[in-house]
Amino acid sequence: MANPNRESVSTRFSDNYDLKEELGKGAFSIVRRAVQKSTGYEFAAKIINTKKLSARDFQKLEREARICRKLQHPNIVRLHDSIQEEHFHYLVFDLVTGGELFEDIVAREFYSEADASHCIQQILESVHHCHHNGVVHRDLKPENLLLASKAKGAAVKLADFGLAIEVQGDQQAWFGFAGTPGYLSPEVLKKEPYGKPVDIWACGVILYILLVGYPPFWDEDQHRLYGQIKAGAYDYPSPEWDTVTPEAKSLINQMLTVNPSKRITASEALKHPWICHRERVASVMHRQETVDCLKKFNARRKLKGAILTTMLATRNFSGKSMVNKKGDGSQVKESTDSSTTLEDDDLDKDKKGVDRACTVISKDHDEEGLTKADSFGKARGDSNASLRRAEVIRVTEVLIDAMSNGDYDTYSKLCDPNVTAFDPDALGNLVEGVEFHKFFIDNTPPHIKTNTTILNPRVHLLGEDVAVIAYVCVTQSVDAEGRRATHQAQETRIWHKRHNKWIAVHFHRS
Repeated sequence: MANPNRESVSTRFSDNYDLKEELGKGAFSIVRRAVQKSTGYEFAAKIINTKKLSARDFQKLEREARICRKLQHPNIVRLHDSIQEEHFHYLVFDLVTGGELFEDIVAREFYSEADASHCIQQILESVHHCHHNGVVHRDLKPENLLLASKAKGAAVKLADFGLAIEVQGDQQAWFGFAGTPGYLSPEVLKKEPYGKPVDIWACGVILYILLVGYPPFWDEDQHRLYGQIKAGAYDYPSPEWDTVTPEAKSLINQMLTVNPSKRITASEALKHPWICHRERVASVMHRQETVDCLKKFNARRKLKGAILTTMLATRNFSGKSMVNKKGDGSQVKESTDSSTTLEDDDLDKDKKGVDRACTVISKDHDEEGLTKADSFGKARGDSNASLRRAEVIRVTEVLIDAMSNGDYDTYSKLCDPNVTAFDPDALGNLVEGVEFHKFFIDNTPPHIKTNTTILNPRVHLLGEDVAVIAYVCVTQSVDAEGRRATHQAQETRIWHKRHNKWIAVHFHRS
């Protein structure tokens, strides 16, 4: 195993490692499997293009590497090497191959309250180690909770220390607005001094989700969401919470205490009966409803991740980045930058920045309500913005008509061969490629007449060649016997312009 306590003796990454296949990609970085030449051990190498980083971003990179070097714990993704070269910085992490914890849970045949207890215990162990070493993670959320391998009982590992900060003891100070909306603590939202307790609040949110499959705080409007969090306004609705033990709720209550000075610490939480005596306190009843809800929760997260990744990959990053980079390079997934993380480097200069995580579900239809993605095009003097929005609406209408009328030829020409989709027809699963919908298109009954209308289309232009459209789709149909039916769905599509032609790359229907 590579020695984490030594500084790299080589000035060249290629002298120590052989690079293999790509594991993920972000705006500034790419993650590839790397094999250490001297041992044959496998790692995940996060390769950051430092030419694209601002001075501030470079400072953050150095901070992340410094913090990761001093954290050595079985429940934390470990940094083994950090090599700086002229135009690239290499961070060599554990290769963790088990994927996200939340994705593993929904694939299990059995999942109980006791399993949730074991999960949060490992998360608390990692947080306790961070806090003991003067580190506050600041971005605890499901995307950063990984499994070491696909083996049953694999360890949960905390990843992504890109927002982590160093504190002295129980120091409370204003370190800036940072985190992910649904997991932000009241003190951060109130812009009050904060410290280690912000991580415990996020653990409380995660534990709540682990038990019922949905978050304690939720609203499409981010300002209302923040109001709920600042007030600590959550509850335990029936019937799903009726079968959760009082001890589990007690721990959540102590984690989601609005006053940070009264909030339970990681050390205290690990001594809570529901954690340390789970075998006699936590229920072992299978929680199928939790698994079903968690599948839907995961699907929503993936959609936001796909949209944010597309935005990051296509933006002009000469200025401040819109969303902070995600991922420490160790996660085997399509993207290591699919976060909705916010950081006050951006927010100080843009008071509307708190809405960036909700880019595609903005309800404003006036020009002043444009998202940053739209205003980005305007700032660059994009006089064709209205024309491109009209193009996206039109190509969306053509695609929908093709699906409704059984025209697979047109549909396939408008879609990327590897188009991804979350569709109720796929039972909450992510499907890839055109074959899944081909079955439905090819078997469209010829005797049913349909008419599809797009209502309230909202187009977000992400640079020159990427657009996201959100709309309500109303479908009217009349069958051979004259029976009428009307169906409505909320849909989002991501389009990528290639060779002057819009191609659909992702789709989500609720």
